[in-house]
Amino acid sequence: MPTVPTVRGQVEVGDLGQTLMHEHIFALSTEHRDNYGDGDWWDEEFRVADAIGKLKAVAAKGVRTIVDPTVWGLGRYIPRIQRIADEVPELNIIVATGLYFYDQPPHPYKHRGPGLLMDMPDPMIDDMVRDLTRGISDTGVKAAFIKCVVDERGLTEGVERMCRAAAQAHVRTGAPITVHTDAPSQSGLPALDLFAKEGVDLRKVVVGHAGDSNDLDYLRRLADTGAILGMDRFGLDMYNPTEQRVATIAALCELGYADRMVLSHDTACFMDYFGGEWDEGVPLVAPNWRYDHIHDDVLPALRASGVTDAHLEQLLVTNPARYFS
Repeated sequence: MPTVPTVRGQVEVGDLGQTLMHEHIFALSTEHRDNYGDGDWWDEEFRVADAIGKLKAVAAKGVRTIVDPTVWGLGRYIPRIQRIADEVPELNIIVATGLYFYDQPPHPYKHRGPGLLMDMPDPMIDDMVRDLTRGISDTGVKAAFIKCVVDERGLTEGVERMCRAAAQAHVRTGAPITVHTDAPSQSGLPALDLFAKEGVDLRKVVVGHAGDSNDLDYLRRLADTGAILGMDRFGLDMYNPTEQRVATIAALCELGYADRMVLSHDTACFMDYFGGEWDEGVPLVAPNWRYDHIHDDVLPALRASGVTDAHLEQLLVTNPARYFS
């Protein structure tokens, strides 16, 4: 049985169980937190305890694995996640390597690489491979997948470089990829085209946020490559209401695509996108954007729309396990 690295060590893919494939625990701008957070909207001990409670609650719903694509640019800090994982032994937490930016690479990469001021092998690739094979920093925790981004600006020079680095890290290690995409601009298509040219096995790619679209032609074009559709923003009704997300998944299941979709919310225990107003503000503007929305509301709605329990097993268990196999 293949195994996958989690924060607490290797787990057989057959033991991942019901898996939410795109959830953050924290998403932070670390420079802002380090300079302005303490004593205002960031309290380390409170946030860790709050995360432990929220993750225990989702585990009580039957979730056994959370896949967290928080990488460089979203405030990844593994020692904090280790503390939390140790207190929630009923839940596996899988973490990522990669980068998150929409245009130009961050300063530590901008001038280092092939043909740049410091002409050298691309350090993006080496850093991703190190996270996947040796572990992240000195934590001993290995990343299990690669995260990159193609947003509405498309394949800018910096974004193309990031995605090629992700592709080469995949080729070297076999680690799967999750790519953040922008559904309105259909940026999943050029992302998959680039990956294919770089030799990526597209069956090992999740097209993140594909579920923001109800365009069945676009979604089928993505899935027909073998890639997996990330139906992963349940609760963000401002992008696509739950009823429409449910109807789209039901239609795709009817068309035979249940083996190429995964479910999630893309939420977090805390994101500093809203500063200290996260706890009060998010329930007002997105009341369903929480870890239990799928189990409490979406699964019953999918069943009512004709999605079978066998399909749900594929979406929540079989497809995630295959992705990490």
